[in-house]
Amino acid sequence: MSRPFNEHQFMSHDDTSIYYRHFPAQTDTPKGSIVLFHRGHEHSERMMHLVDELDLPDFEFFAWDARGHGRSSGVRGYSPSFSASVHDVQTFMLHLGAAHQVVLEDTFIIAQSVGAVLVSTWVHDYAPKIRGMSLASPAFDIKLYVPFAKEGLGLLYKLRGLFFVNSYVKAKFLTQDQERVNSYDTDPLITRPIAVNVLLGLYQAAKRVVNDAQAITTPVQLLISGNDWVVKRKAQDRFYANLASPIKSKHVLSGFLHDTLGEKDRYIAVHKIKDFVQQLFAQPIHSLDFNHADQYGYTADEARELSAELPPHSLRGIYWKLTRLSLKLGGWLSTGIRLGHQTGFDSGSTLDYVYRNQATGKTALGRLIDRQYLNSPGWRGIRQRKIHIEMLLASAIASLRATQKDIHILDIAAGHGRYIMDGVLAHREAIQSITLRDYSDINVQDGRRLIQEKGLQDIAQFIQADAFDKESIAQTSPKPTLAVVSGLYELFSDNQLLRTSLDGLAQAVPAGGYLIYTNQPWHPQLELIARALTSHRGHQAWVMRRRNQAEMDQLVEQVGFKKLNELIDSDGIFTVSLAQRL
Repeated sequence: MSRPFNEHQFMSHDDTSIYYRHFPAQTDTPKGSIVLFHRGHEHSERMMHLVDELDLPDFEFFAWDARGHGRSSGVRGYSPSFSASVHDVQTFMLHLGAAHQVVLEDTFIIAQSVGAVLVSTWVHDYAPKIRGMSLASPAFDIKLYVPFAKEGLGLLYKLRGLFFVNSYVKAKFLTQDQERVNSYDTDPLITRPIAVNVLLGLYQAAKRVVNDAQAITTPVQLLISGNDWVVKRKAQDRFYANLASPIKSKHVLSGFLHDTLGEKDRYIAVHKIKDFVQQLFAQPIHSLDFNHADQYGYTADEARELSAELPPHSLRGIYWKLTRLSLKLGGWLSTGIRLGHQTGFDSGSTLDYVYRNQATGKTALGRLIDRQYLNSPGWRGIRQRKIHIEMLLASAIASLRATQKDIHILDIAAGHGRYIMDGVLAHREAIQSITLRDYSDINVQDGRRLIQEKGLQDIAQFIQADAFDKESIAQTSPKPTLAVVSGLYELFSDNQLLRTSLDGLAQAVPAGGYLIYTNQPWHPQLELIARALTSHRGHQAWVMRRRNQAEMDQLVEQVGFKKLNELIDSDGIFTVSLAQRL
């Protein structure tokens, strides 16, 4: 290395210490930042050569050691989940902004193998406004060679719990650079084992991101090793084909092994990356307009397809008819399913039941059915969304207290309001007022009872009001310094309707105040919900249009809020974001 670097650490979201290197720019007017993410088993030192080889003196570079790797803390090869590692990426980028004044719009990412899957998932789920990214040999589908290996690992994990899988890959199958082979074999910081939960989570996240790559609009350069013995090419090609990025390029590097950026002839890949970086920084940052995604976007097409009637005698039509019948039968025994049929599966009453998470029903069989119902991916995500709302409520309350601002909370569609009331109990002395609103008589009545139950009647009120009445939201008194809208916008596909509501919130929340909002960028059971469940609106079919995170963030940004942070469940279904009124 000829360029000097500094060594740092930061504390990630769960207080894990993460090590990283910083290579300052070598000019007085840096153009931007480049962040390097290493492949699985390795660490940042094995990517340091790229800083010199790229020869971009007017850029600063950063490179981390992922948790459980290199000089970062944590059990070797372990993470609580793959999504926790993706959250590490988010926390790292927030840290770089706070500690080094890194601007996302002037940031380029270079990531390889598992690191490329981490970054792809981060870009899909968090929609950061980075300048672009180069992904080298992303490990969307690892070659395990043993038939049914993934299924076997999943079964063993359920039976045995956590265990570790050692890498079968020898260095000679990674690169033809003999010096790199020798160093890999002798490097004491190489981490050969990987926790089975991380490996299974990698497969799950990769499948989701490849299938839903239309949500990614960031400029992407994909580098594929032509002779890769470690990962399969088919998923890489499918990811590229699905990308919505109008600026994208794919390069197949003939004869390259898996370690694309550490190969003997890596100068070919390095030159392509350098050209891409210079191309992107020679023009304004690329962005897309999502204002009409409710009419012309791919999720609009998806929602229209789910709304279409199926031929009654088709196999699919018969399948969903039987599914609806089984749910009717299940409702005789399961309390949760029966409540969904009575009030709508998206109603405040249903969500409050899901939050309580106590399986009830007629007979032991009914309780078993109810438990399976409550453990479905969507309801698991709903409960995690509640936890994330409470976490961001605490964060916003702490920020308001630090600036000595009064804390007036407004939720425009609170359901029963349980997530708000549970979230504020630990901070009630700091809060001046809580105003909860909902359109449903049942929700307002049950919410008022919950206020009494929680002992918040001295600071909280529950009123009946329309979450899409801009004027009534704007005239909220006292002015809310912390507004919340949770689980509402996901139920309505019309972006103009959301703008009306958001306009009201923008007028209500003063500068410096906060907004917590939720979104549903993906769901594994969309067709089940649309074909078999009913909504609270006249027991109509519950058809949801997903919004990718970039679309939702843009709607919020257009009315004058700046997104600060985001949390997402491990299945990638529900996001909770914190924004500040400019």
